[in-house]
Amino acid sequence: MQYRVEGIVIRSIDYGEGNKIITLLTNTHGKVGIVVRGAKKVKSRHGSLAQLFTHGEFLFFRNSGLGTLSHGEIIESHHLLREHLDKAAYSSYAAELVDRALQEEDTGNFIYEQLKACLAAFSEGKDFVVTLALFEMKILVAAGYAPDFDACISCGNESGPMALSVRGGGILCSRCRYKDMEAIELSEGALKLLRLFRQLDMRRLGSIAVKEETKQQLKHIMRALMDTHIGLQLKSRSFLDQMDRYSL
Repeated sequence: MQYRVEGIVIRSIDYGEGNKIITLLTNTHGKVGIVVRGAKKVKSRHGSLAQLFTHGEFLFFRNSGLGTLSHGEIIESHHLLREHLDKAAYSSYAAELVDRALQEEDTGNFIYEQLKACLAAFSEGKDFVVTLALFEMKILVAAGYAPDFDACISCGNESGPMALSVRGGGILCSRCRYKDMEAIELSEGALKLLRLFRQLDMRRLGSIAVKEETKQQLKHIMRALMDTHIGLQLKSRSFLDQMDRYSL
């Protein structure tokens, strides 16, 4: 059966002598695996379609299992994301996160649009930490693990200092803080950002000025949420950690 989809390459691996297998995140069919024959050959007409982060239109045949690409057109090559170390690192993490963290039923058009907007933000040079934190929040929402930041999950209090109970899935006020001694204290700025990110569509992300201290807290919070609720060992995440460690 023949399919025509719009998609983004979120994984690309070598297959045989000159072929590649790509995984697409599509706007209509979730995640799709496709064999791109001859993609590794220098004069391949489909080689560019098999590159990571490529956004394009793909025509393929599939009866069961993997499909086979017959034709494709590039909409956005995202070559800048592959040419700069920092952009490549953050984009690789976003792509791997979608591929590994979400089941087929979670990868609808909404997540497709969020990933497309995330890659565009990285390409445009928007703040990496802020952009990635927002995208991770979208992954948590899609996976059903997004915390409640509106009010204390114990008593319903909406004002005053708050702490995030990662395991409890929401915030605790100062009176209820004792119920989770591992809860992370939230600055006013971090809480405002988390509330915004819970609701904000990535396609509406503008330029947000965030203090370095708040960004670091946001990074710590999102790591705790991802480790607790998603719990995946990702190669791209390890590379980001190395970049931080050595200030690459």
